[in-house]
This record gives sequence, structure tokens and C-alpha cells, in this order.
Amino acid sequence: CQEAGTRFTSVKRSGPVLHIVVVGFHHKKGCQVEFSYPPLMPDEGHDSNLLPEEWKYLPFLALPDGAHNYQEDTVYFHLPPLTGDRKCVYGVSCYRQIEAKALKVRQADVTRETVQKSVCVLSRVPLYGLLQAKLQLITHAYFEEKDFSQISILKELYDHMNGSLAGSALDGSQVYLGLSPRDLILHFRHKVLLLFKLILLEKKVLFYVSPVNRLVGALMTVLSLFPGMMEHGLVDSSHYRPKSSMSEDLGLVDSSGAEEFITVSVTDIAASNLELEGVESTQPAVESLSSGTSTEGDNHYLKPPSRTSPGSSESDWETLDPSVLEEGVPKEVADVAAELPDTFEPNPEMPITVQPQAVSGQGGVTQGLVSGLEEDQYGMPLAIFTKGYLCLPYMALQQHHLLSDVTVRGFVAGATNILFRQQRHLSDAVVEVEEARVQIQDPELRKILCLTTADLRFADYLVKHVTENRDDVFLDGTGWEGGDEWIRAQFTLYLHSLLSSALQEDNERLLADYGAPFVSAWKITHNYRVWFSNKHPGMTVITPGHPFQGQYGVADVKLRLSHSVQNSERGKKIGNAMMTTSRSMVQTGKIVGQSVGGALTSAKSAMSSWFSTLAQPAPPAASGPEPVAEVKP
Repeated sequence: CQEAGTRFTSVKRSGPVLHIVVVGFHHKKGCQVEFSYPPLMPDEGHDSNLLPEEWKYLPFLALPDGAHNYQEDTVYFHLPPLTGDRKCVYGVSCYRQIEAKALKVRQADVTRETVQKSVCVLSRVPLYGLLQAKLQLITHAYFEEKDFSQISILKELYDHMNGSLAGSALDGSQVYLGLSPRDLILHFRHKVLLLFKLILLEKKVLFYVSPVNRLVGALMTVLSLFPGMMEHGLVDSSHYRPKSSMSEDLGLVDSSGAEEFITVSVTDIAASNLELEGVESTQPAVESLSSGTSTEGDNHYLKPPSRTSPGSSESDWETLDPSVLEEGVPKEVADVAAELPDTFEPNPEMPITVQPQAVSGQGGVTQGLVSGLEEDQYGMPLAIFTKGYLCLPYMALQQHHLLSDVTVRGFVAGATNILFRQQRHLSDAVVEVEEARVQIQDPELRKILCLTTADLRFADYLVKHVTENRDDVFLDGTGWEGGDEWIRAQFTLYLHSLLSSALQEDNERLLADYGAPFVSAWKITHNYRVWFSNKHPGMTVITPGHPFQGQYGVADVKLRLSHSVQNSERGKKIGNAMMTTSRSMVQTGKIVGQSVGGALTSAKSAMSSWFSTLAQPAPPAASGPEPVAEVKP
């Protein structure tokens, strides 16, 4: 019987759920672990407050900043792997608070009017929405007991989750539960494409909003637009070390595995440049993307930064040593970039189409030779969150040092504390979710991310299809066109077409529709070079060229003008001035008399009508059968 129990324990420990943890707020000690099953420390009891060094931030992630302002909240967070395990640990936490006087059993350390606790699940699989749905029910039941010493329900939760999730495949229906690209586009509109390209460039992107459930929902929904990213692309996304245990040596960290990141001191880069010249001779150089005061956004992977900031050390990192690409990989694979055949014939007369390809049925995934990720036949997911590029859906204030850590070359992170937003120099872009605003300080980066006309057509196409039936409570989000899966299919097509275009010879004209500055910057990123260094058989069926390429027309001029008016500061000032002028004209009309006022009101209506026509998203040039006149630049 004892042997059967031992076998059962070993089976449970190998399941998808690692631990069930309760985190509470102590009036003297702050956030601390109060219960864990199985124990977080093998030699300790279930009620031990001790934590592995790698997980020292767990209490602050599970019980977020400002939690007392909300009755309940949900947090997604990532923890670094423990020693001997190289994969990210995915955390989901459900927070609630209850009045202390409502407790049936009030413990001695309860000295405040309210009791704040979180129940969280630490998992091997990124099933955020599914874990959240189950956890919310159990958390509600746990609080309804009004006696937090009743922990049997938490042990039952552990057994139930491992039993129900064991052997379940990471398919879209489970991974994407609770993530709605439709809502994202309704809120951010065309800026969703800007965020997509921003992450492709591996920039330092900070999302900011409260409460945490809105924050992590927006951030993870953006990542769900990248094919395969949620399923297999985040296993290396939390490889960082707590501040107290971080080595001061800026030399190479052990990079024997494909899932370890590396750091290179600036003084070590000079010796590598000679070796790198031949590898990157075909890649166009890009000017520094850093701002005038710091270089945290510098993407010069092959040479030291042009200037450093005396107040920070975030400019001293290096992304990828070519030896990593060659280590453990046959030479012919490492040199495949020079041997790729021109499999495609670019067809400039290709009709514009965005018919999505089926996400399923693309074949199984295989281990990437260079990326270390499980890839499909197209090389998806891209190796974005590897080699020190972090994905932290929620960051606690105690993790603030990671923004300027030399071992962190970039991040997509979420925060609710205003201190993160105030220190804009530590991020390349700050995404204020509440206002749907993307703030980029560096003018060079803004220029690189400027959406082309073809990009605007693509974004406008998405917005129109999403907004068509948004008022129908029965059909909203359930149809194919304009639905969540349809939107992900469009971004999959966009990315596949971009990669296919990059493989062509004499592809300048094909890539121009994506933005020449953007493509130049993207080609020196880690994810592009890893993808380009290997063959992907599925790409042979992908037609190169932007899905919305084509001649420019009057509709494009209106679309560009609408985009500029709605999003540039100058455009907003013009819009406000026109509204002020309109109100003044109405007031003047009332004063001078009905006849004059009527004329002025008519003029005001005509002006407003003209402005509204420009502000409305124009249909893509390809959607109408009638030809439009070409506008010469």
C-alpha cells in the first residue's frame, strides 16, 4: 500500500500542475506564502514560508500592488525554472479579500479589518484561461468557508487539475481561452499591428493599466497573434535571476543549452566583430535606434553600442554570439542562409487576398535545431522570447531591476505601479492600455514603425470586419470573419508572407510594402537570424508579397489622412481646433440672427461632414472592383 502511494505521488508530481499555493498579507511581514501543496521546499511542511531562491518574487506576483483597491483580481505571471528544469513556470493567481469580522475562525495574526489572500496555481503548461476558470471557482469556495485552515479543498484542486489536464494537447481552444483579439482590435484598432511589429523588433515594451486582469489580458492577447507563440514560444521567456543571486561578472554565462541566454561584456565584443563580418555581410546596417539619453533600445547585436549611459548598464548587453548558432549544429545547417534556393517567383500582379489558411492540419511540431523551441513546418513560433528576451505578463515592484539588467536584452512586461510608467527611459515603448496609447520616445524608432499604406489597408480591413456586427449580442465574436480565430489567421498570413518575401532574391520591392526601415531593423534581430538559419519546408507554399500590396489610390490618401489626423499630435490639435471653431460659429449665429446663424450652421455642418468623411476608415483598395485613379507621389 505504501508503494502504491509512492507511485501515485510520483505520478502527481509529473503532472501539468506543480503546486497549489496560498499567499496572504501579514501586517508585519508583508506578502508571504502561507500554504503550498506539495510543499515548495521538499524538506519543509505545507505551512512553511520558505521559498526557492529562484521564486523569491512569488508572493509579490500572486498578491499584486494595489490589490486592496479591488475586491477580487486575477494575475498571470511567469517564474524562472528551478535548477535542473529549463522551462518557464506559468502562474495563475486569483485574489480576493474578505472582512475580518466575517471569519468563523479568526487567527491571532489577523489584526486588520480585511483579510487579503490569493490562491495560485503553478503549472508546466500555459493554459492561463482554463486554469483561471477552475481556480476562480475554488477560490470562491475557499473564501466561503470563512475558515482558511480548511485546506482540504486545495489538495482536491491539485488532484483534480492534474487528473483533468493530464495528457491534454496544447490546442488553440484551450490555450486561447479568455483571450479575445476581437476586443483588442475594437480598443486599439490599427495600433494592434504596430504592437505586433514592435515585438518582432524585440524591443523593450511595457504595458500599463489597472487592475491586473485587464493588464495581463491585453498583453497575452497581443502575444496570441503570433502563430505558435502561446503553445510553444514562451518556454524560455522567464530566464532571469533574482537580484541578490546575480553574478557581477558580465562575461559569458553558460550557454551549453539552447534554452539558456547569454550576455557579453562590451569589452568582449570587439574580438567577435571580425568573426561576425562574414556572417552578416548580407544584412543591411541599421542606424542606432536608441534615444539621445540612453541606449536601452539599441539593437546592434554585432557591434558595441555607439554610446553608453553613465547612469545605467542596460546598454552593455549583446544578443547573440554566432558560436551559439554553430554550437551543437552541423556546419551545413549553420551556413544554410547562404545556400537557400530561390524557390519562389515573385508575382507583382498577384491579386490581393487575405483568405486565411487553416491553423490546424499544418503537421506536427519538431524541435528547432537552433531555437530549441518546438516548431511547425513554417518555423513557428519565432524565437523571440529566448536568449534573455523576457515575457513577464505582470511585474512586481521588487522586479524593477530587471528593466536595466545587463542579462536582459529586452522584454514584454506588464505593470500596474506608476513607478514603472514614470521611468520611461528604461523602455522603448509604453503601452497605456486604458487610453489605447502607444508612447515611443525615440523618433528613429517611431520612423521605423510607421505603418505603410499596405499596412494601413491590412489594419483597416481587420477593423471593418470586427466592427460590422459588434452590436449583435448573439453573433458577436462567434462568426468566422471578424471572429477571434479569423483575426489570428490574418496575422499568421501577414507573418508568413513577410518571411516568404524575405527569402526572395531582389526582394526590395516586395519588402517595401512592410516598410524598408522596419525590415532592415528586423533582419538583425535574434528571431529573424535564427529562423533564417534553418530550412522550413512549409514556406514553399506561401506566396511572397504583402497581402495588401497594390497601386495607391484616392482611398489610400483618405486612409493615410485619417490615420494621421487620429493619431498624430498635430492632427489631434487640428481636430480640436475645428470643433472649437464649430462651436464658436454656432454661438455667433445665435447672436447675429436666425438668417446668418442658419448660414453659419450650414457651413459648420458641411465642414463637420467633410471632416467625418476623412476620419472614417476607408475600404481597402483591393476590396472594390472599380479601379481608382493612381496618385503620383
